[in-house]
Formats: sequence, structure tokens, C-alpha cells
Amino acid sequence: MPEFPPHIEALLQFNADGLVPAVVQARESGDVLMLAWMDREALRRTLTTQRATYWSRSRQEYWVKGETSGHTQHVHEVRVDCDGDALLLLVDQTGAACHTGHPSCFFTGIEVSRAAG
Repeated sequence: MPEFPPHIEALLQFNADGLVPAVVQARESGDVLMLAWMDREALRRTLTTQRATYWSRSRQEYWVKGETSGHTQHVHEVRVDCDGDALLLLVDQTGAACHTGHPSCFFTGIEVSRAAG
């Protein structure tokens, strides 16, 4: 297995579990689709294949988005936030991004109350 690129390692701050959150955004519309987690290997695979690969914290295994559902993510760009502790993936999404069948995982709203005055 190839070594994780040192120039990328220098940009990132992985958490105590060796993970970094990855916000996934539709390249064309700008819609935020989902949040997932990546470790070094998931990021290496994503950069190498352009297929979004994540680490499942619950199953303790890698998963390629769409491998079983057909709802794939073709990765065009990966960006690192200013602190190096989060990633942004710009993707072309085929099918629903959410496992519930919704286009985005962010479909439940919470009312924000307005302050008086």
C-alpha cells in the first residue's frame, strides 16, 4: 500500500481517532449533500480513484459511496479548511446522497427563533 503523501499530511489535523470530517458539496449546485469521515487511507483512495471513499465509524470499515446503492460521488476537488481539521469534497452526485433516499442528508429543519427588539 502506498505511503500517505507527506505534503498532504502536513496540511491536515486528524482527530484522536485518526479521522477528519468531510463535508460533501455538489459541484454544480453548491448544495451541501452530506458529512462523512475520512482517515488517511480513505483520503488516499479518494484522491487516487476520484471515487468518494469514507471510513464508517459504526462498521469500522471503508465504504465507497454508491458501491451498493449506485448513488455515486465522482470527486472533482478536495479542499482543506484553514485549520486543517476539515475537508470539503466537491462532487458530481449520481442519485440520492442520503441513505434515506433524499437528495441531501440535510433535509430536517430546526426553527430559529428571532430575538425581540
